[in-house]
Amino acid sequence: MVWLLLVAMLLFVIQVGVVLLVEFRNPSKTTAWLLIIFMFPVIGFFLYYMIAGEYRKRRYVRRHGRSRVRYVLPEAARHKIAVANNVKEMNNIDIAKQKRLFSLLKSFPESPITLCNQSEIFSDGTATFDAIFKALEQARHHIHLEYYIIHSDTIGTAVKEILIRKAQEGVEVRLLFDGLGCYKLPSAYIAELQQGGVKVGCFFPLRNAFLTRRLNYRNHRKIIVVDGTVGFLGGINIGDEYLGRNPKFGFWRDTHMRLEGDAVYFLQQTFINDWAFVKGEKLTDSVYYPEHKCTGDERVQIMSSGPDGEWDTILELYFAAISTAVQRIHIVTPYFIPDPSLLMAIKTAALSGVDVKVILPGISDHILVKWASFAYIEELMRAGVRFFLYQGGFIHAKIMIVDETLGTVGTANLDMRSFFDNFEINAVMFAKKTIQDLEDDFGEDLGNCKEIVPEEFAKRTNYQRMKEVLARMLSPLM
Repeated sequence: MVWLLLVAMLLFVIQVGVVLLVEFRNPSKTTAWLLIIFMFPVIGFFLYYMIAGEYRKRRYVRRHGRSRVRYVLPEAARHKIAVANNVKEMNNIDIAKQKRLFSLLKSFPESPITLCNQSEIFSDGTATFDAIFKALEQARHHIHLEYYIIHSDTIGTAVKEILIRKAQEGVEVRLLFDGLGCYKLPSAYIAELQQGGVKVGCFFPLRNAFLTRRLNYRNHRKIIVVDGTVGFLGGINIGDEYLGRNPKFGFWRDTHMRLEGDAVYFLQQTFINDWAFVKGEKLTDSVYYPEHKCTGDERVQIMSSGPDGEWDTILELYFAAISTAVQRIHIVTPYFIPDPSLLMAIKTAALSGVDVKVILPGISDHILVKWASFAYIEELMRAGVRFFLYQGGFIHAKIMIVDETLGTVGTANLDMRSFFDNFEINAVMFAKKTIQDLEDDFGEDLGNCKEIVPEEFAKRTNYQRMKEVLARMLSPLM
């Protein structure tokens, strides 16, 4: 009996030692995994082994036949793009005052700031799908779609039918979907697409992802590129709930955007990289980067990030922008689990007198994430950050507005999963009109919110606080 106890203790110490050795660069994640291993010694370590390994260090990813190779824009396409090389080309006085921020943004070679663009912001699913269907109908050469979630409901069926019809008209149609996000998608749906001439790829199918220890890394991007000249990105997946048809959530408040111009080339590049990774097909022909007729002068930067990258680009963008804020930081996010650096940046900004407001859902679709978010709220409210709960339905938008310097729209939530584990894509906008459009939407959302009052929030029960503390400890894994 004593020997069994000693062996069990030794195995437990070995498990703890492995986690400490591997995760020493990330104390918050270390704490989360140690808690799980302490509560479930054998099962916890098995889960850690299967899903928590460092993605970019994997030999499988680097050396396997379909390793993650980034294909850069063809040289012919690069000559078609106008890029901001100095801050004077930004047409924005506020960014001109933030030379360090501009230098950081300019330092991402795969994501330059492009000069010739025009955008349109959509604040609900109806307007978004109307614009998407119109663009798909006008496709003449190719349609590229990449989504985290696709449902086989009314809107999913409509998308399927138009993709099949365009493929039969001779348009090249390619669709990427995530294995976990689309785990409920019937195989018959995929089969119909393939039989109709649509090329389909699954990003990390669940069975393969589990066996190759990549279950934790999901493709959360939502991208459409039509004929290489029109692009869409944002928070809206393909499903009826985004039209407010889910009785639990009611109205679905989200933000999506349509782009034309140079920035579309980088949406295209992201899709082509992901397609090559999943299907092994290299789409290097310049036909995918045609001349565009956009005459807009909006400055737009497409920023993609993922666990395969050398840098956590979206996190670095958020941190740098928040750190340079002078007047306002307005954030909308369905999930609020900031990493320690971002937490300190937000707190410091508020203590410095910056107007920091954060809108969160009043209805939560993930209760553990809600508890974890609440664990951060009290600390930040003491620093002067104001939090609001949306009452008009479910808010799923991912927006940040900093002064009149920049605004962002995309797929990345303000949580550690988006920053470190998911494949995400955001658009950074510098045009004053676009920033004001986002600010107008933010103001309208505030009118449908209830502010969290610090004095009332402090009256939570000890049981609720305990749940929040536990959820915060586990939050690096959410």
